[in-house]
Formats: sequence, C-alpha cells, structure tokens
Amino acid sequence: MIEKIKTGINEYFAGKEDVVENVLICLLSGGHVLLEDVPGVGKTTLAKTLAATVGLSFSRIQFTPDTLPSDVTGVSVYNPKTGEFQYKEGVIMHQILLADEINRTSPKTQASLLEAMAEGQVTVDGKRYPLPEPFMVIATQNPIGFLGTYPLPEAQLDRFMMKLSVGYPSESEEIHLIHDFLDGKNSKLPESVCTKEEILALREEVKKVTISESVIRYIQEITDRTRKEERFIMGASPRAMLFLTAAARAKAFLCKRSFVLPDDVKAVAVNVLHHRMALTSESRIKNEDVDGIIKSLILKVKVPME
Repeated sequence: MIEKIKTGINEYFAGKEDVVENVLICLLSGGHVLLEDVPGVGKTTLAKTLAATVGLSFSRIQFTPDTLPSDVTGVSVYNPKTGEFQYKEGVIMHQILLADEINRTSPKTQASLLEAMAEGQVTVDGKRYPLPEPFMVIATQNPIGFLGTYPLPEAQLDRFMMKLSVGYPSESEEIHLIHDFLDGKNSKLPESVCTKEEILALREEVKKVTISESVIRYIQEITDRTRKEERFIMGASPRAMLFLTAAARAKAFLCKRSFVLPDDVKAVAVNVLHHRMALTSESRIKNEDVDGIIKSLILKVKVPME
C-alpha cells in the first residue's frame, strides 16, 4: 500500500522523493506539515496530489490579510424558519486542509488553526465540532522577508510535526515537467489507491512499532541537548520530543521494520526540530546554521548499541 501511494504521488509530482516520504511520515503518525519555499515550486501540487492519491477529502484556503477566523472554522448562521442558529462549516471540515501562504494572514486568523491541529476539533459559539479523521494540515509559507508576510508565532510552529522545503527540481525533472505540461498532465489528478479506512489502519500499524528503552533515552537526550545549547534562545518542547518519537516510528514502518533504530531518529530529527529552534542575536550575526547545530548536537549523543 505504501509503495502504491508513493508511486501515485511521484507520477504527478516530479522528483523530491525525500519530501514525499516525509509528508507520508507525518500523515501516518498524525502530524501536520509546514512547507516553506519560494512560490511556484509545487507545494500546492504536492498537497492536492497527496489527497487524491490516498482518497481523502481536500479543501484549500488562500490566506490573505483580510481572511477571518470564521472563514477557517465556520460560523453560526440564524435560520429564520427554525428560529435557531445553525453551524455552517468552514473549510477546515475536511480530512486534508491546505492552508496556502499561511504567513500572509493576521496572527488572529493563524491562531484559528491551533485548536484543530492540537485537539482535532473546533469550537464555534461555545459548541465543539469534531473534525473528520484522519485530519492533516499542510500549510505553505513564503520565506520570511517576502512582502506581506507575518512571522508564525512559536505556539503555531510547535504544532507542525515537520517543516520541509521542496526546492527547485533537477534539470531532468524540469524537462520532464515541461513534457507533462505539454501533454496536459499537470491539470489532472491521480486516481486514489486506498481509502480513509486503510489510512486509519496504517496509522494503527505504525503505533505497533516498538521502541526500546535505550532508543527512548536517546530521543530524550537529543531533545535535552537543544535546551542546553547556548546558541539557541530556547530548545525543543516536550511536544517536539513526542513528535520526534512518532516520526521515528513511522520512518521505521516505511523501512518495513517493526522496531525503531537510532538511524530512524537521526533521519527525521532535523526536519522535526529545526523550525522550533530560535538563534540568539549573536548567533544570527555570525550566520550560524540551525540545521548544522542540530546535527552537531546529535553527533554528541551516545548512540545506543543494543
């Protein structure tokens, strides 16, 4: 099933198999993804292709400075026939939500996603409405410094399991992309290869992947070292540690193993941790690299040999 999903996505999304695999890791472990890159590299295409391939309902909202929280969560509308207020669903009531250019909208609207991402529900006029399962947010954002962008607050960033960058395709992939465009393939979406029930079943299989006590301590020590690193204003949160654990299990599952190795942790650690780390002003002046610091911290942690 996993191979079918990968094949279906890669057929319509040129190259970037590592990005596709990391998005699948988030889907199978119940996480959300933040895609940051320049416009036009296929972030929206990836989200639409994923939803079509796995047979999940899909909605998209284009965030702008005037987007309201009610546009996301929904609103209560008065029905004159019944004399009661009825809930009108927002775009969030779908299994995969593409929050396009999330950092172009106001912090108040950004915050409308917090409850949904953490608890799988929204609250409108005091009433709670559960979201459909499986639920996943794929948010895109332009690099900070682009016109009309609002930096995401730390609380929002911490709810994303991974932050990924699509990047530009290789020369051969761009040639292939032009041929697909000329053949009209870019306007089509792949056929689904599974159902939501099968995705939920895969999630349950991921939960059966075991982690030894030594690997658990390995994950905890990596997290703790980010908090003690003087070049970071703050380190990884307990939520980040749990996300790292969940992502490592999904990585092991994709590698067809029923147990987690330290290599699984190292394979996902940077993508899980780097958007949560804030450099000190002195480190920014020195042009320190967050990813490089995280990798150096991981190298300092003793790898369990059990």
